[in-house]
Amino acid sequence: MNGGRVDYDLLVIGGGINGCGIARDAAGRGYKVALVEKDDLASGTSSKSTKLVHGGLRYLENLEIRMVRESLAERETLWRIAPHLVQPLRFVVPVLPDARPAWLLRLGLFLYDHLGAREKLPGASSLDLRRAPEGAPLKPQLVKAFAYSDCRVDDSRLVVLNARDAADRGAAIFTRTSFLRAHASDGVWRSALRDEATGVERDISARFVVNAAGPWADRVLAGVAAPGERPCLRLVRGSHIVVPKLFDHDGAYLFQTGDGRVVFAIAYWDDFTLIGTTDVDFDGAPDEVGATSEEIAYLCRAANGFFRRPIAPGDVVWSFSGLRPLQDDGQPAARASRDYRLDRKTIDGAPLISLFGGKLTAYRRVAEQIVDAAAASLGSRGRVWTSSAALPGGDFPDGDLDAFSRDVAARYPFLAATEARRLARGYGTLCLGFLGAARSRVDLGRDFGGESGLGLSEAEVDYLAAREWARTADDILWRRSKLGLRGQNGLAATLDAFLARS
Repeated sequence: MNGGRVDYDLLVIGGGINGCGIARDAAGRGYKVALVEKDDLASGTSSKSTKLVHGGLRYLENLEIRMVRESLAERETLWRIAPHLVQPLRFVVPVLPDARPAWLLRLGLFLYDHLGAREKLPGASSLDLRRAPEGAPLKPQLVKAFAYSDCRVDDSRLVVLNARDAADRGAAIFTRTSFLRAHASDGVWRSALRDEATGVERDISARFVVNAAGPWADRVLAGVAAPGERPCLRLVRGSHIVVPKLFDHDGAYLFQTGDGRVVFAIAYWDDFTLIGTTDVDFDGAPDEVGATSEEIAYLCRAANGFFRRPIAPGDVVWSFSGLRPLQDDGQPAARASRDYRLDRKTIDGAPLISLFGGKLTAYRRVAEQIVDAAAASLGSRGRVWTSSAALPGGDFPDGDLDAFSRDVAARYPFLAATEARRLARGYGTLCLGFLGAARSRVDLGRDFGGESGLGLSEAEVDYLAAREWARTADDILWRRSKLGLRGQNGLAATLDAFLARS
């Protein structure tokens, strides 16, 4: 196939948060890495999360202590290395007479505060909703609550910037490239790939393969000449809705629902509220997942049980649904473990690791374990490093995003305040590269937002195409940003036409 030459040390299949995290870690340790993703980066589950970096308060009820402790430790690590993408978020949990009692919530929050390596986040406290401003948007019968801390994250940008760092450290990132099959021979994997834009197939070789394809992991295994039983992957659909904002502060709520679940309501991109999630078993094609009308109605009813201002499906400006690729532990969907499992095989001397399950918050730690396993097979080359190295753009002073946002606004006074803040939050110091020496908006080229004030310049679009693998309007409007929420008519078609000419 390759005349005996081996192209890569590691082939990583899947361009979600786990795959990109693994590629970053391995490339930074000195391994020659290729990553293949059949669509755009973060086009699956990794862009359809609840946008949280958290331990998972509700998982304490399932006694998943190790998973919660590990995720809590990672929470502040991710805040430290990606301060532009990860920010503190204060949650309010109203106490209900017919749900978890106050003493149980207090105990859970005490454990939550002390299980992880919490350093800067404030601890839990009690609230009188009749006096606290967080009570204003809630129904008057809700009088007592607890507040606790976690973090929010721009999930899709977290994926892309892991890929960007991996590429900067030497990894080859192949988007819109499908993995077709692989065969092991004499300690080497020979893999066939297909460029989805051209249909052209190519062969590459690697000494170690990592299957991080998420909901498609079983399908990847089906393309590997691997004998024996394949792990059973359970797909659970989690749907979310976005509505015009239901409260004025920048925090969030965790509501206990009548069916024993919890639903989040989170301040989202200044003008919106994100509400989710559902837990529904899914047995269709992963590419066809979407929020159903029943799920949208369920989330509206859940919110209406707590907020003074009611919402209906007609108020939903965006809905999305992701598939959680979980281990099948026999539990109901809402209680199924979110923990991860590594399935290891060696076929004709060639190692393969498949990742099943896992939370976005723990991706860096999971990647570290997988690359450690690869190092045991390939030989150690570099130190463990990802817990202390900032992701691209996260190198501004003291990790102070507010101060950096003000600095961007001061350097480029022609930017609207909302645009300066969006660029700081999405790119960190990377935005200074494409803003450059601009002294007016004209210097940034075409303004795709026009008079709407959307704030999307040709300089930014060119950067995304050249450095972040953006190829379509959806890549830019929904994954590299959330400008699609602004709903400007014709913008997607205009962007697609521009990108096709570029």
